[in-house]
Amino acid sequence: MSGAASHIANPWRNRLIGLLVAAVVFAIDVAIKDWVVYGLRLWEIGQLRLLPFFNLTWTQNFGVSLGLFTAGSPEARWVLVALTGAIAGFVLVWLLRERKLADIVALGMVLGGAAGNIRDRIAVGYVVDYADLHIGNFRPFLIFNLADAAITIGVLIILARSLLSREKPDAAAEPAPENLN
Repeated sequence: MSGAASHIANPWRNRLIGLLVAAVVFAIDVAIKDWVVYGLRLWEIGQLRLLPFFNLTWTQNFGVSLGLFTAGSPEARWVLVALTGAIAGFVLVWLLRERKLADIVALGMVLGGAAGNIRDRIAVGYVVDYADLHIGNFRPFLIFNLADAAITIGVLIILARSLLSREKPDAAAEPAPENLN
C-alpha cells in the first residue's frame, strides 16, 4: 500500500481516532475549567499573573466567537445552545464521513472544543474563559479557553489542508499518454 493511501486505509479506525481526540479535548477542557472555577476560585480573585505574557483572567463569555451574538436572555442562551449544538452535529457528521486522518483529527479538535463550550453554556449560561495572552498592555487575542484554542487550531488545519494540499491522481487511474510519434 502506498504511503499516500495509508492515511485513508482504515476509515473507521481513523474516525475512532477522531472521536477519541474529541473526547480528550472535551475532558481536558472540562478539567481545566473545573480547576479554574473550583480549585483556584478565579471568579473571586479575578486575575492570577503567571508569566510576563500570560495571566489567568476570569471572564464569562455570554456570546460566541469574539463575544459576538451575546445571549442577553435565557431564551437567547438556549438559542445559542441549539445553534452551537447544530454546528457540533454537522461537524460530527463530517467527521464520520471524512476518510483522511489529518482532517478527522482536526474535526475531532473542533468537535471536542465545541462540546466543552456547549457544556458550559448549558451548565452555567456562559462559557468560562481564562487564558489571557498579552505583550505588555497589548492583547492580540481576547481571553479564551482550551476549547476555543482547539476549535481555532482545528479550523486552521482544515483550511490549510484544503488550500495547500492537492490530491494527486492515482497513477493506475490515469490514462496512458498517447504515442505522439
